Amino acid sequence: MHLTERYEGPVEAIVFAEGAFGETAGKTANGVVAHGTLFDVRAVVDSEKAGRDAADVLGTDLAEPPAVVPSVAAALEEAPDAEALVLGVAPVGGSLPRDWVPGIEAAMNAGCDVVSGLHEFLSDDPEWRDRAENAGVSLVDVRKPPEDALRVADGRVDDCDADVVLTMGTDCAVGKRTTTFELYRAAREAGLDAGWVATGQTGVMIGADAGVVIDRVPADFVAGVVEDLVCTVAEDRDLVFVEGQAALSHRAYSAVTLGLLHGSNPDAVVVADEPGRDSRDDFDRFEVEPLADEISLIEHLSPATVAAVSTWGDAEAVTAETGLPAGNVYADGGTEALLDAVLEAL
Repeated sequence: MHLTERYEGPVEAIVFAEGAFGETAGKTANGVVAHGTLFDVRAVVDSEKAGRDAADVLGTDLAEPPAVVPSVAAALEEAPDAEALVLGVAPVGGSLPRDWVPGIEAAMNAGCDVVSGLHEFLSDDPEWRDRAENAGVSLVDVRKPPEDALRVADGRVDDCDADVVLTMGTDCAVGKRTTTFELYRAAREAGLDAGWVATGQTGVMIGADAGVVIDRVPADFVAGVVEDLVCTVAEDRDLVFVEGQAALSHRAYSAVTLGLLHGSNPDAVVVADEPGRDSRDDFDRFEVEPLADEISLIEHLSPATVAAVSTWGDAEAVTAETGLPAGNVYADGGTEALLDAVLEAL
């Protein structure tokens, strides 16, 4: 879903992140607050972190940190003109917890659309549709696949004039979306005509040039949908950054990773890695393969150049290990080092 077609932005919003703000489980909330261009977040709901500084919770600088409050009612006091409630947590199983319902209803009755990344589609539920109609608001399920745009990849991405850069990784939740956005932002600040494609709900909610929640697209059409998104953005940009998902070596999710690689057919790849992670996020029985092995898989399965490594650790140590430029996007000069490596590879 292209939220930029629905909202011209920045739209005043409340982010619901109960019990998860600043945590991995709240990565959608974290991303929308830290990087959002589509939503102007005025309040974050998390009763466990209420009263804390949002920038301190996220460990990053924020120009105008939103208030962190204990309830939706308190958020509506902070942001009485809010037009959207963004559900920034995807609970295990993807279903809507019952104790969230009163707060969501209160936001709807105050005039807020509900922007949801849940696997459970609120707009498919007659009760929620009735609530939305009575309140005069919309239910926006960003995970709904683009049924009218499902197609098999045919290679037309090869004809794009723009350079394509895909961010891949050694596991889930290692910073692929963050790296993609930081590279895009650095490229724009450097005067480059760059755009970016989101493939997860956080990126879509942030306000990418185009995007889809790729884990809801049927397997045969993943590459084709990604190809369409890249080609669309490439029409107006010289450089397209594409958010990756999971890892080629991930036994649970490698199918979507390979589809992204084939669909975007990148000219360069940046690999995101968290040094020292032994087991996969949410899959303790699966070991994380060595960084060098993941790089080798990428190079064997595509003609792309692996240009650099985005790391949460010591960039110099990673360079010594791999022979590739490396950078930590939250360290001074880290993003710029990655962008320089990408431009040199291109």
